[in-house]
Amino acid sequence: MPAAKIFIFFGLILLAIGLILQFAPWLLTWFGKLPGDIRIKGDNTFIFIPITSMLILSAVISVVLNYLIKK
Repeated sequence: MPAAKIFIFFGLILLAIGLILQFAPWLLTWFGKLPGDIRIKGDNTFIFIPITSMLILSAVISVVLNYLIKK
């Protein structure tokens, strides 16, 4: 797959994410609130580790990229 097509694909993905964040932010309210995402709140600190959300995002990206590369 030529590099130009890869850049166009990722540009379209970024455009789609930007449009979702601008016009439909409620579609991404699940991110960071799944079971397995760690939130630690202290008096002056807040630690957030979205383990489950990142695993799901990684799986989706892997499936999409494998589909595109094998095509």
